Amino acid sequence: MRFEDLDRVTSSRDWAAAQVRELAAVGIDWDEDPVFQSDRFALYDEAIARLEVAGVVYECFCSRREIREAAVAPHGAHTVYPGTCRDLSNAEREARKAQRPGALRLDVRAAGFGPALGFVDRLAGPQEHLLDDVVLRRNDGVPSYNVAVVVDDAAQGVTEVVRGEDLLGITPTQIVLQRLLGYATPEYVHVPLMLGPDGERLAKRHGAVTLADLAANGVGPTEIRDRLMAEVRAWGLDGKS
Repeated sequence: MRFEDLDRVTSSRDWAAAQVRELAAVGIDWDEDPVFQSDRFALYDEAIARLEVAGVVYECFCSRREIREAAVAPHGAHTVYPGTCRDLSNAEREARKAQRPGALRLDVRAAGFGPALGFVDRLAGPQEHLLDDVVLRRNDGVPSYNVAVVVDDAAQGVTEVVRGEDLLGITPTQIVLQRLLGYATPEYVHVPLMLGPDGERLAKRHGAVTLADLAANGVGPTEIRDRLMAEVRAWGLDGKS
């Protein structure tokens, strides 16, 4: 069990406790105490330091708006950073630094990879996506999701990752991080997303339904679990289909 609560402002231990109770209610169990990424910054910082020593990072001073406007390779749900700050001169870098603190990015090119990398997804099949100079540490000092998930998968001995297909595009870059840090690459299974009436990924804005809401309508944990397992079997992910 892992809580990806890197953003300490928007995350809550109370919400985490509620999620634990609801998972237990539908019969989902785990072997070890839950892991909170907000407690593991030292591990992520150590991994980032290793990448710095390897010479495969650079500072980035772009705002989100600047990245959106300059992006040259939108790739599905993921937009690849165009490398705006990769080749700044020392003078340009110092001038940018005087305006705002910099984030730290992976330099895929300096690492000897690119421009794309392939892998085989158990469900989606052979894939090849553009590699991205992803953020390793935000300009507020918080390690990024891409670093945290790669470090934690390795530390927790994860051998199979099942997640939404919106992360297909970033998977090759995570594989690069695994290789640079000396980690094994797990098997990936990317499943289709549940969409709302507007065709967008199902989210809280579409109206969250809790276990308590379902129970009020006569839908108990057993039925929920059976329906979830039916979906798993429909996609052939239970090892039996």
